[in-house]
Amino acid sequence: MAQAILATTKLRVVFQVGLGEDGKPLLKAKTFSNIQRLATADQLLQAAQAVIGLSNDTLSSIERVDNSELLA
Repeated sequence: MAQAILATTKLRVVFQVGLGEDGKPLLKAKTFSNIQRLATADQLLQAAQAVIGLSNDTLSSIERVDNSELLA
């Protein structure tokens, strides 16, 4: 049976920076690496809110990106 071991965690904050010619939103993402793997959702939200406060752009989403290593 395969096993997944959490390797890295990243925090990704996505902003809407405007609208394209077709009317669709233009998105820009900022990714923060070296996030502790055991960070809770509340801790990540708190960190993201601090970053959002420094931006003039509209928040689109906050994402946790986990990468795992699969072992057979």
